[in-house]
Amino acid sequence: MTTRAKICGLSTPEAVRAALDGRATHIGFVFFAKSPRDIEPEAADRLAAPARATGVKIAAVTVDPDDVLLDRLMATLKPDFIQLHGRETPARARQIGVRTGAGIIKALAVSDASDIEAARTYESVVDHLMFDAKPPKDAVLPGGTGSRFDWTLTAGRRFERPWFLAGGLDPWNVSEAMRLSGAPLVDVSTGVERGPGLKDPALITAFLDAVRRA
Repeated sequence: MTTRAKICGLSTPEAVRAALDGRATHIGFVFFAKSPRDIEPEAADRLAAPARATGVKIAAVTVDPDDVLLDRLMATLKPDFIQLHGRETPARARQIGVRTGAGIIKALAVSDASDIEAARTYESVVDHLMFDAKPPKDAVLPGGTGSRFDWTLTAGRRFERPWFLAGGLDPWNVSEAMRLSGAPLVDVSTGVERGPGLKDPALITAFLDAVRRA
């Protein structure tokens, strides 16, 4: 099985090019004002242009998005996926999928095995699950904090939907994370940055090389 990779929180042409040259299968843009990776839909649309010709999937990362934002994203970026990183219920996830026509990735915060089991309630209404580390209690962001959880919690489990492993991955640990978790897809943001929100093309290249070699 070949593990696929998503580079998330892109904001520059150089970072997008590194993701595409490294054969990422997904790229993500963040639409959340509190994030250092926040970007306007129109800017994301321009950055995503090279990806459209390659078949790389484009994800719009949101946190409890309202319909105004969703409509704006679909009118400008036209993403393949809406990634939900907030407290969206299964009913809301289904509603967003119907409204936008995009695939849905639901991120779930994990600290123990019960959080993995909670994903079962979303399996019938989303296209992908994402298991991300539960942020510290005082964290401003629901994801992209560089935190990690016990990767063995997903080992040997079977889900109705393909799933991403996220949280604390970087070029030096992603091979081990894939081995321990059995993840079919991996997602990175903080682990390929040289500062908050500043993607490093060299780290993106190293991460994707590590995924391919694993």
